[in-house]
Amino acid sequence: QVQLVESGGGLVQPGGSLRLSCEVSGGTISGYAMGWFRQAPGNQRELVATIGSTGSTYYEEPVKDRFTISRDSAKDSAKDTVYLQMNRLTPDDTAVYYCYSFEDSGYWGQGIQVTVSS
Repeated sequence: QVQLVESGGGLVQPGGSLRLSCEVSGGTISGYAMGWFRQAPGNQRELVATIGSTGSTYYEEPVKDRFTISRDSAKDSAKDTVYLQMNRLTPDDTAVYYCYSFEDSGYWGQGIQVTVSS
């Protein structure tokens, strides 16, 4: 059973940066696309960015040129990890961020809160 665990969220001031991590257990990210989604209060969950199995990336317009998605395949005992580097954060980026694997019918992480506020 694939499990995704996000970390790295928290409170940051406008203009600041955070890096989210998504560790994969029970499976591998090799050969599968991965993505980050987010859900703000009162809104539907929305796509933020994806990264393909070959490393190709896609970003939704609101985060383009500010966020970077990357992936790191496990070596030795380390776990496969997907990252989301978020720069120049604004209050509109406040949301619960979810990691997603496009393997099989899809797997979600539990989500992690990101709050951008002064």
